[in-house]
Amino acid sequence: MTRTIPHYAALTRTILRYAALTVGAAAMVGPFLWMLATSLTTDAQLGDVDAPLVPDPATVEPYGRLGEAFPFWRFAINSLAVASVSTLLQLVTSATAAYAFSRLRFRGDNAIFLLYLATMMIPMQVIIVPLFIEMRHLGLVDTYAGLLLPTVVSSFGVFMLRQAFLALPKELDEAAFVDGAGHLRVFAQVLLPLVAPALATFAVFAFMSSWNAFLWPLVIAQTEAHMTLPVGLSLLQGRYSTAWNVVMAGSTVSVLPILALYVFAQRYVVRGITFTGIKS
Repeated sequence: MTRTIPHYAALTRTILRYAALTVGAAAMVGPFLWMLATSLTTDAQLGDVDAPLVPDPATVEPYGRLGEAFPFWRFAINSLAVASVSTLLQLVTSATAAYAFSRLRFRGDNAIFLLYLATMMIPMQVIIVPLFIEMRHLGLVDTYAGLLLPTVVSSFGVFMLRQAFLALPKELDEAAFVDGAGHLRVFAQVLLPLVAPALATFAVFAFMSSWNAFLWPLVIAQTEAHMTLPVGLSLLQGRYSTAWNVVMAGSTVSVLPILALYVFAQRYVVRGITFTGIKS
């Protein structure tokens, strides 16, 4: 009898753990399933309170209406271009800065690094007005350069990649220096390939952040030619205030690139988080 009590206790803990995980998964996935179902709903079913959760019949007609009122696909291309270039620039600036903070010793390096990290605590809403004034003086309002410049650097990326560089033994640097390599060659040919999982992880985070950005593109992009998809979706809701199937169709399209990117890079993300020691 005494041996069965621990067994039942362990079984109860396992059941409770899986129940909690199931509830959490339902809370996370449920809104996305509702969004997909609504995007496949006909106009007639939208006003029917007795309509089933799974649309019957399902239709893809709302997806065909996305480009009728305004250039929806232009917004998607803008988002893809801005997010891709922003991610590439952040990888370059973050990797080089992380190498400097992890491998180069200079006076006040730790203080400068801590001061740089402190910028992570400043929300975008605080600097949005002075940032816009700066872009206006530079003549970059309603331009792609204005969209990109504030996203060129990332303090989180520097921190993450610095952790990855610190995890590598310094004997690798010393062996390369003995062979006559300089800092640029050590960085590009020796260390950078070894932190590829961390680079892939940060690339996913950076792309997601830029793709989903709303506040800064809303402020800086003043014409439809430079608007990104999140801003365009806000216009979609305004022009289709009751056609929620069209709104949800646009939202579904905006989620697909992020979902595809994460599925493709999932193993790199797991390896990168494990490699850098960052806990979620």
